[in-house]
Amino acid sequence: MTFVLARLSWIDLRTFRLPDVYTLPLILAGLILATGDKGIGLPASLLGCLLGFALFWVVGQYYFWRTGQEGLGLGDAKLFAASGAWLGPAALPYVLLIAALGGLVFLRMRKNAVRREIAFGPWLALGFWLVWIAEHFA
Repeated sequence: MTFVLARLSWIDLRTFRLPDVYTLPLILAGLILATGDKGIGLPASLLGCLLGFALFWVVGQYYFWRTGQEGLGLGDAKLFAASGAWLGPAALPYVLLIAALGGLVFLRMRKNAVRREIAFGPWLALGFWLVWIAEHFA
């Protein structure tokens, strides 16, 4: 998981895209691992996956409707869905809080930059990874 999150972050920083070839297997792995002895259970994993995707899809659609521009892509929704599949629905607010704060601090540091958009995937990946670490090693 760590390798895939690092790879997704690197790709998103360069291309502003999170390819399905990485996000979809990450979702599937979370769903599979949820059924194991120490997993969160398939119902919680499915609910987390669906809520994660739905939340970002709705926000992305709303932004597109208001501005006519894509602001939150489906790759971000799939990565957030993967975090829900691995961690369950209760962890999603923590993942999102870490990602949002990280992105805001980064954006604030770049306040004079010509381009104001940022790749959100690395921040989602960081939130996902930190919450996973906290749940398994703290």
